Amino acid sequence: MARELPNSAQLEQALLGSLMIYPSVMAQCQELDLHEDEFYQPNHQVLYKTMEELTKLGRPTDLNSVVTYLNDQENLDGAGGTDYIIRLADGAISSAYVKQYVEQIKDKAQLRQIIYTSERIAENAYDNTADMDSFLDETERNLLDVTRNRRGAEFESSQMIVSRVLEELNELRNHKGVNGIATGFVDLDRMTNGFHPGDLIILAARPAMGKSALALNFASQVASRNPGAVAIFSLEMPSDSLMKRMLSAESNVKATKLRDGNTLTEKDLSRLYEAGNRMSERKIFIDDTSSIKVSQIFSKCRKLKSEYESISLVVIDYLQLISGSRQESRQQEVSDISRNLKILAKEMECPVVALSQLSRSVETRENHRPMLSDLRESGSIEQDADIVMFLYRGNYYDKDKEKSEEYEVVELNLAKHRNGSVGTINLTFEKQVSKFTNCETKQAGDDIHAS
Repeated sequence: MARELPNSAQLEQALLGSLMIYPSVMAQCQELDLHEDEFYQPNHQVLYKTMEELTKLGRPTDLNSVVTYLNDQENLDGAGGTDYIIRLADGAISSAYVKQYVEQIKDKAQLRQIIYTSERIAENAYDNTADMDSFLDETERNLLDVTRNRRGAEFESSQMIVSRVLEELNELRNHKGVNGIATGFVDLDRMTNGFHPGDLIILAARPAMGKSALALNFASQVASRNPGAVAIFSLEMPSDSLMKRMLSAESNVKATKLRDGNTLTEKDLSRLYEAGNRMSERKIFIDDTSSIKVSQIFSKCRKLKSEYESISLVVIDYLQLISGSRQESRQQEVSDISRNLKILAKEMECPVVALSQLSRSVETRENHRPMLSDLRESGSIEQDADIVMFLYRGNYYDKDKEKSEEYEVVELNLAKHRNGSVGTINLTFEKQVSKFTNCETKQAGDDIHAS
């Protein structure tokens, strides 16, 4: 025996009766964003639509107006007939519970929508011939469409907005430190005020400049300072290799020792175990799927957020290795990917740091410092990004210094900053442990940490 879909005929009748007796009720229904298709009974949908049309025409929604309008439209029977409409009006008691009526009607409508969506998903699963990842992504999107806030964006008065902005400014005035997510790099945090939720941050450089190391430093620092999860998508490097880099930076044990293991001393092992304990306490999650699709990144981030309530940072190494959606050209694919990464940042309510390669044109110039035009397969990368940063190591082009200097001052150039200033800051890079720190005078062997 078929089960009846969730509905409440009595509440629908009570609300429709109130609409014909109390003129203020329609304004409340519109404020709560009630739609005709949220009524279960077809004749109730007709009645509510009729009252909406009368309101648009500037006419009253009383009993006589409703019956007359329906009769003129030759739709009186579709609304249940004159006797039924009279009974609705006679049954109206009070307008005091309109909000509760509307919310319960909308709840029942949402339950029905969940059922419809579930049935559609099941039917598509039986008949599915599309790519599995695309099907799963579409399924997630359909479910999210049902569960998202049902009320659309509304106007806010200038009084409300001014009050909120001034309150925020007062909090900022009394707040010490950065307001966004601190990276641990003082000059960078000072310039950006920290990374902010919803920001797409592009970190670009030529190969061997250390952009992966810097991104991992960001991830480690953010994870040590924030309760939310940090997701790292490594499309090029296995998770074990990635963790060795992070342990090297955290412990100050040279990366070469972690590769062969034979030269590790007892002191090195002690430092590695201590670093491992600290890293284990941080909510860092690594996915090393090569050629991952954007839809898979969305799916895995949604799952991570649902399990740990929030995500503090997403790192993607690197953008050009993400599998596209087979657009007409690779440039269009990359543009589509960057646009979706911006959407990911907004949906996850966290900053997304995406690494990007630069074109070889950098190498052909006398001055090898990158520019925005060097973004490889740029498309809309520059347009979508809130921050574009370029990493430049001068020693890379001076092989004598590259071999002899343990510490190197490198340039991090903020070439685009949608909500702040641009400029270049200096960081210290210790290549042997893949570690970046705040730039200050160092002596070889110093134990240096980002603060």
